[in-house]
Amino acid sequence: MDWGNLLKLVHVALGFALVTGLVGRWSLMRSAGKAEDPGTAFALSQAASPFERLVLLAGPSIIVAGLVTAGVKGYPFLGLTTGWMLLSLLLVLVFPFVLAPLVYIPRSRTFEIAMADARQRGVMTAELRAAFADTALKFARLYEALATSVVVALM
Repeated sequence: MDWGNLLKLVHVALGFALVTGLVGRWSLMRSAGKAEDPGTAFALSQAASPFERLVLLAGPSIIVAGLVTAGVKGYPFLGLTTGWMLLSLLLVLVFPFVLAPLVYIPRSRTFEIAMADARQRGVMTAELRAAFADTALKFARLYEALATSVVVALM
């Protein structure tokens, strides 16, 4: 058995899991943001949770699997034809070191408070609509889409 190929398969499977998680989360949260009542918005946002967990598990795992695969296969991380690995790594590391602490964690707390308030009142509040329309979150999601697309294209 060639361990390098098995690791590459794991890396690719994690890539599929990551993209599935991103698309599932984006789709459900977008629908939740368009909901007319907080019950529907809450149900859709809860349905997005498994996809969010998939992103949180696959994201770091794909980095580790990619680095281990490159090491086992003997691929150089820098070089004329392999600079894409370093670029991919830099693009991906923005998620845990920039987007998570500066955007996702603080915005998720704001979202949870707004959702709880809207559910208690039984109406879509201005705060909840603002949480769904948050510009920083939209930018972060756009970065996710673009960075993921670039990394997949580079491979």
